[in-house]
Amino acid sequence: MPSTDPALPPDDLGLLTPVTAGSPVTAATGDAALLAAMVRAETALTRAQADLGLAPAGAADVLAAAAGDLDVRDIALRARAGGNPVIPLVADLTAAVAARSPGAAAHVHRGATSQDILDTALMLVAVDALGATITDLGRTAAALAALAERHRDIAMPGRTLTQHAVPTTFGLKAAGWRSLVLDAHRRLAGTRATLPAQLGGAAGTLAAFLAHAEADGAPREPGLALRLLAAYARRTGLAEPLLPWHTLRTPVADLAAALAFTAGALGKIAADVLTLSRTEIGELTEGDGGGSSAMPHKSNPVRATLIAGTARQVPALAAILFGAMAAEDERPAGAWHAEWQPLRDALRLVGGAAHAAAELTENLQVHPHRMADNLDLTGGLVVTEHLAAALAPLVGRTEAKQALARAARRAATEMLDLDEALDAEPALTGLLPERRLRELIDPANYLGAAAALVDRALKEHP
Repeated sequence: MPSTDPALPPDDLGLLTPVTAGSPVTAATGDAALLAAMVRAETALTRAQADLGLAPAGAADVLAAAAGDLDVRDIALRARAGGNPVIPLVADLTAAVAARSPGAAAHVHRGATSQDILDTALMLVAVDALGATITDLGRTAAALAALAERHRDIAMPGRTLTQHAVPTTFGLKAAGWRSLVLDAHRRLAGTRATLPAQLGGAAGTLAAFLAHAEADGAPREPGLALRLLAAYARRTGLAEPLLPWHTLRTPVADLAAALAFTAGALGKIAADVLTLSRTEIGELTEGDGGGSSAMPHKSNPVRATLIAGTARQVPALAAILFGAMAAEDERPAGAWHAEWQPLRDALRLVGGAAHAAAELTENLQVHPHRMADNLDLTGGLVVTEHLAAALAPLVGRTEAKQALARAARRAATEMLDLDEALDAEPALTGLLPERRLRELIDPANYLGAAAALVDRALKEHP
């Protein structure tokens, strides 16, 4: 049965990528969006040439109107012959423009090479996709700020190497998640602001633009090409590059790095949620978890699962994009072509994960009573560090550590609470009043500077 979603072309439904299906970035990165971006790039080039008197004023309007005649699937199928979709696009645009205005047809793609258009289009797609992603990261940061503030002083077990370590607070954990999200927000926003247009002509010299200008009677002036580059960047809304970057792939590498970082940052949140929502831990649950096809009782942490899946995929995609930097000559065979799909996949996955993270954090259920129950699982062993610091002045640091280690082993093997095990340790008997011992064993009294750290973290803003 065909899709009824007009935003998704028939071959682009996301059946195996539920983290992206229906997310804001899906339509922004689809084949229809990419084709529209290529048309935007072609139109911007014609407008930039018109700005400098190198094309008729109305030629770009005719080109834009002709875009309605394009068939994305037909262009995709014909792209195989030339190795990229710009070649059939230019042929179809030229024919459609010629049918409307023969004079304007001469100014379609004039002086450009395929990579100019496709690189520019991918940057335009990235700008649109990152806009939605950054918005969702802002939502996530706001939700985490509320969680951190609300649970600033709620004690929970700190875990290192899978085991209970010392107490921490859920507020500090949420503040840490938020700090990562803000770092991702900064990286993506900074990268988005610097994504450049691409214009260099066949080998990055802008020679064809000057040749066409000279043929039209303009004086041969290299500065004209530089002014055209500036006008083109302005017309696309992208940054003006210092040089054509056909084989200088810093923009793609920067984008890959920011996307991989974001995937990892969101993956950290997902990993913690997945751990803490285990049945036997139960400190967190997703607000509206997913069901199971076989077990009616289950409420799975689906959003965290999808985010975790993204975190495992995007680094590999980034590695492909970094590998493509080793591009030979002035325009490469294969390296550039290898970037297209991994870049789109990375944009989609990270955008989908950011959307899932916003939904996850806005609806996350926190269970302080389970945190308290889990703090009691070790019978006080979670605060032996606190006891060691209090006993060291009384019996010496080494003796305090050794005596506590013996008491901890006895508590674990004989199923005793720590205070009971301490009573059987001669080196520590009577050293601390009962009231003081109870204070030292209470996890709520060993939270360090957690609250102050939360307060400081919450002063940071996107």
